[in-house]
Amino acid sequence: MRLRGKTIGIGISGSHCSYDEVLPEIARLRDEGAAVVPVVSETVRTTDTRFTAARMLRERLTELTGHEPIDSIVDAEPTGQKKTFDAFVIAPCTGNTLARLANAFTDGPVLMAAKGTLRNQRPVVVAVSSNDILGGNAMNLALLLMRKHIYFVPFGQDNPDEKPTSCVAEFRLIVDTVAAALEGRQLQPMLIQRNLRPVR
Repeated sequence: MRLRGKTIGIGISGSHCSYDEVLPEIARLRDEGAAVVPVVSETVRTTDTRFTAARMLRERLTELTGHEPIDSIVDAEPTGQKKTFDAFVIAPCTGNTLARLANAFTDGPVLMAAKGTLRNQRPVVVAVSSNDILGGNAMNLALLLMRKHIYFVPFGQDNPDEKPTSCVAEFRLIVDTVAAALEGRQLQPMLIQRNLRPVR
């Protein structure tokens, strides 16, 4: 078990169509021996969608991790002070969250937990899911690629014909990316040919 004794934060932002791919990876983190603590953005905390109701997602995260999700800046801030997380994963990471992380905004629980992890010089693992990674967010992606202690779950275009600027992480590689990041390595290859994902 590669993550025995580690505490991994999992930050969930509002790419609602990706939850069905992300949630099984939380179970895999635990299977590798990690304690997992969920942190949710305000959007996740309050928004019901055709993919899931906010309350149901919260209950599922609690069931998967054994922890109630952290859902406020006030509750997320002590994770940095207490060095709670050995690594912090943002999965899925929306373009909005990516842009705010790249520009050092700390205006939500997920970003506050990420900031606290970076403060302690520990890895933040980003699993992108955004329609504009190769568009308006390309500059923010570039900034984070150069940033110390930031690692990316390998990602690729999910539907280049219908959404040519969209990229999504291969969420099944979250565990491998976290294990590599804890060793100070970016899992390679980082840019992959991803399976086609229908527009949802």
